[in-house]
Amino acid sequence: MKVIMLLGRSTGGIGTHVAQLSADLRDRGVDIIVVTHPLTAEHFDLGPVRPYWPGSAGRAHALRDFRLLRRLVATADIVHAHGHRGGLLATLATVSTGSSLGLRVPGRPQRPRTAKLIVSQHNVVLAGSGRQVLKRLSQRWVARHADLVTGASSDLVSQALAFGARRAELAEVPSPLVPELLARRPADAAARLRIRQALFSSIGLDPDLGFSVPLVVTISRIAPQKNLPVLVQAASRLRQRCTWVVIGDGDPQLVAQLRAQAGVLAARVHFVGSCLEVDQWLRAAEVFVLPSQWEARALVVQEAMAAGTPVVATDVGGLHDLVAGTGLLVPPGDPEAIAKATDHVLADPGLREELVARGREVAGGLPDGSDTASRWLAWYSQTLLMT
Repeated sequence: MKVIMLLGRSTGGIGTHVAQLSADLRDRGVDIIVVTHPLTAEHFDLGPVRPYWPGSAGRAHALRDFRLLRRLVATADIVHAHGHRGGLLATLATVSTGSSLGLRVPGRPQRPRTAKLIVSQHNVVLAGSGRQVLKRLSQRWVARHADLVTGASSDLVSQALAFGARRAELAEVPSPLVPELLARRPADAAARLRIRQALFSSIGLDPDLGFSVPLVVTISRIAPQKNLPVLVQAASRLRQRCTWVVIGDGDPQLVAQLRAQAGVLAARVHFVGSCLEVDQWLRAAEVFVLPSQWEARALVVQEAMAAGTPVVATDVGGLHDLVAGTGLLVPPGDPEAIAKATDHVLADPGLREELVARGREVAGGLPDGSDTASRWLAWYSQTLLMT
């Protein structure tokens, strides 16, 4: 079986997922080739890669790259695209000329599509993101042409069906770090103190901050969807003393705005950029907070639960199913609710220990990479049999 994976620019969870899934499927004998943007290929170990992402080598080469992609997908059994842009590109690359619009072109033979098309959706189109009508039309078009649409959360599955998908399935995305985190005991208070002092020293923060007050951590891209201005407002309203560290990179202008906002509000929030020791930051923290406007199956939430770090998160997308009963869910865009939930965990050691135990139990039951590869292999086989 030959599968072409399509993935656009990514530095986060989607790229991590595609890298792991591709490796696990290759171990089971599937021929996987990943077509992606060169910057994504640099960031992840994706195995055999073709840099045919149209526009990645400049507009002058976009048509050339698209033609190369068309030739490649013509040799495949399955084309598996990830994300909205990947889905649109895969649909354009796999439909025959004219048939994409349901039209016949006079005098031109219609080449039947041979490869089956699967599109995995990992994000919603958020209000205010621009070109809403065009994006909705393209989503509907992709959903109706795909042989299978999967969603990383149940709302994405419902949306695909509403757009006319003939078949839609929930495809939970696992974190490859969860098994390793579960294999270690959660850090006790003394261990958390030692870890955070070492981490503070490594990034230039005063180690005394790690000694005197608890640590709250947010690990997130710096992007509008993550709703980080609400986080800064919440930090300014906390009653419990703590040091709040935000780990992640992204939009430099937004980082500057957030730092300025923290200064005006006297919020004890430190934006420290990207760090490699994500597992250590989770183990060192008393609470993990994610204030996103929307999330599917956030890998970092799975990792926090496995590490034994209580989670405070917004009740959006796939976070409800993941966090309900194991952490504290709050309405999106509500800084007071985030502050109260964080204060509650910081002030109540008994609640913290209860959330640690619940989170670890749920994390232990999450699908891992092997489970996910088996599920996808079954879906590929079923899709090839569809007529």
